[in-house]
Amino acid sequence: MGARIGEHPDRTRFVVELSDPVDMRTFTLNNPDRVVIDMPAVQWHLDGPPRPSGNGAVKSYRYGLFRPGNSRFVIDLNQPVIVSDALVLPPENGHGYRVVFDLFPTTQAKFDSTAGWPADLKAKENAAERVASVPPLPPPGQRSATRKIVVIDPGHGGIDSGTIGVNGTMEKDIVLAEGLRLRRVLQAHGYDVHMTRDTDVFIPLGERVKIARAAHADLFISIHADSIHDPDVEGLSIYTLSEKGSDREAAALASRENQSDIIAGVDLSGDNSAVAPILIDLAQRDTMNKSSHFAETALSELSHATDILPRKPHRSGALVVLKAPDVPAVLIELGYLSNAHDESQMKTVTWRDRVASAIADAVDRYFVAPAGAGPETAQRMQ
Repeated sequence: MGARIGEHPDRTRFVVELSDPVDMRTFTLNNPDRVVIDMPAVQWHLDGPPRPSGNGAVKSYRYGLFRPGNSRFVIDLNQPVIVSDALVLPPENGHGYRVVFDLFPTTQAKFDSTAGWPADLKAKENAAERVASVPPLPPPGQRSATRKIVVIDPGHGGIDSGTIGVNGTMEKDIVLAEGLRLRRVLQAHGYDVHMTRDTDVFIPLGERVKIARAAHADLFISIHADSIHDPDVEGLSIYTLSEKGSDREAAALASRENQSDIIAGVDLSGDNSAVAPILIDLAQRDTMNKSSHFAETALSELSHATDILPRKPHRSGALVVLKAPDVPAVLIELGYLSNAHDESQMKTVTWRDRVASAIADAVDRYFVAPAGAGPETAQRMQ
């Protein structure tokens, strides 16, 4: 029902108000320093909760569904703290149950010594990753050998809202709506389509890649919406993988998008998965070429459906979700939520339908053209 922060000389107080008592537990993570408050899945009714000043121990906080059955607050810290045991106050004077956490200053060494995932939660996390990494596939006898498999990846979700538009639109909502639309259109075109998420839930970046590989995807399409300090910049762009960003803005975007797991309070220590930096070797070059081919094909189709970023609409960056070595992959930035015009049109059904159809047409062209053929060749074959 509510959350508030009280900044005092000797402590910072974080209060969560609920309609009913729930089990809550806290733990800390470092690099960067965070406090995580875990609880069962709840309905969120926080209407614009007050934000911290940013000058105390709390830099910022976010909340939402972390996984099915599990909600979470993540508190970003300006300084290391010790978290007190929760104090639960019963309902009174129109308030619900209030759970009070006091954050006391401490040294970095003491904070680091206690930071990390509780063992039981880490076990649940590992189990959830294994489940999420294997999407339900039809039995082999029911799968067509000729049907291509496309995985759609709506970015962010759950506790990770992504960027926020000038009028309050959340990236996670825009991209999920467009992803569901694209799924319907691609299915109508005869493709087997899987989604990394089809609800408002957080999926770690590594799991998104694993889902694509487990599905034996022929193409992976990640959908996002961009943001930049200049409100006049507008238009759709497409990213493909490169260890070196195509420009400073591309490098900044890669840095932001790759922080998704940190934002949701995922412990990345000791991550030795295939996602953590993959070297671009000879075996991956064919995949990268195919990704670039689809990006050019998609930009050709999308130019008839929406505004395209005038300068370098095909960009490259070291984006984690594009790093499956054997799955051609692109990340489509639908436009800029920092631009009022882009934000407004992204919310319309007409625009969403046009863009979904254009992407589907690009998928058709991509699979019609022979391997290595450019978009011009595909157009001639059409």
